Amino acid sequence: MTPRRVLVTGGAGFIGSHLVEALAARGERVVVYDNLSMGRHENLPPDVPLIHADVRDTAALSAAMQHADTVFHLAARVSVRDSLRSFAEDADVNLFGTLRMLEACAAARPRRLIFASSMAVYADSPRPDPVPETYCTAPLSPYGVSKLAAEQYVLQLAPRFGVEPVVLRFFNTYGTRQTDTPYVGVISIFVRRLLAGQAPTIFGDGGQCRDFVHVSDIVAGCLLAMESPRAGIVANIGTGIATSVNALAALLCARIAPQIRPQHGPNQPGELRNCVADITAARELLGYAPRASLAEKLAEVIEYLRRE
Repeated sequence: MTPRRVLVTGGAGFIGSHLVEALAARGERVVVYDNLSMGRHENLPPDVPLIHADVRDTAALSAAMQHADTVFHLAARVSVRDSLRSFAEDADVNLFGTLRMLEACAAARPRRLIFASSMAVYADSPRPDPVPETYCTAPLSPYGVSKLAAEQYVLQLAPRFGVEPVVLRFFNTYGTRQTDTPYVGVISIFVRRLLAGQAPTIFGDGGQCRDFVHVSDIVAGCLLAMESPRAGIVANIGTGIATSVNALAALLCARIAPQIRPQHGPNQPGELRNCVADITAARELLGYAPRASLAEKLAEVIEYLRRE
């Protein structure tokens, strides 16, 4: 099979670099587009070219996209809490950056555009039951608003340019190479604190439930979205399994520092109480089936951060 030309925006970041690695291993001709605000050049395979540019630069995007078959648009500001303070910057990157991407698509006409959205587009759920794509979209944060608006632009405009859109809503992703920030990636945050001999902080009562999906399963969903004959679809990419923050903290404490007990802080605005993926659509439309186990993959994250 002839290798595809694939452009990955945000390809030097956490999820992006794992996706790029998988694409390169398949023999695809990958180009990464990243401003390195969160990503790292060293995350990339040595033979994958990097275009160091901002996703809001239409001219640079158009040039990078020339002859691309598939575009993965992962570049974004990814923080619910930070979006409450920096809502204009959040919208500028996440929404207007996506509009610039669509302008570039109108000129370059790739076959398919796969947009990385988020569980943050959903309204809160009173119970930790899996939510389908038809669940109420009433975001609690500016981040969720920007992602939901960007989804709508992608689904509406891409077909007008002859581009096949696919929207994937990622749930709480964990794994190696996650950037160290105080706001994103509760597993990495908890592990780093425990390795430093500090108690992890649980915001609220800890009963809130999340769907923790390993980055390898996110990558698998992305690759299926590239291969699938189905387009114009929206699909959750998660596991369908609910894990409370209290249970996560207890598991990590037991593995790293049994003598440490978590501490509690105030609830954080903009964060969902419960958000677990119903993955029926991804399974039926894309053939998606998550394989990674949280209990097994935590050891990988702990060892990675211990070395780091």
